[in-house]
Amino acid sequence: MKYSRMRYTVLMNKNDEGGYTVTVPSLPGCISEGADWDEALKNIEDAIAGYIETLKILKKPVPVEVEVKFKTPVVA
Repeated sequence: MKYSRMRYTVLMNKNDEGGYTVTVPSLPGCISEGADWDEALKNIEDAIAGYIETLKILKKPVPVEVEVKFKTPVVA
């Protein structure tokens, strides 16, 4: 079996009520949450894997990374 690894940019937003919401701009509708940064990152990794697996089952193309442009500077 052939394996490959892809990288996707994720956007992590801190929620006012606590925790984080994470989205993947290159994978429309791929979203997850977590109580803290690490949990949110782990959860989005699982969501990305499920998203890609579903695309493959449906015989649809897997999107590659797209550039994410911001209107304001991003603070890391």
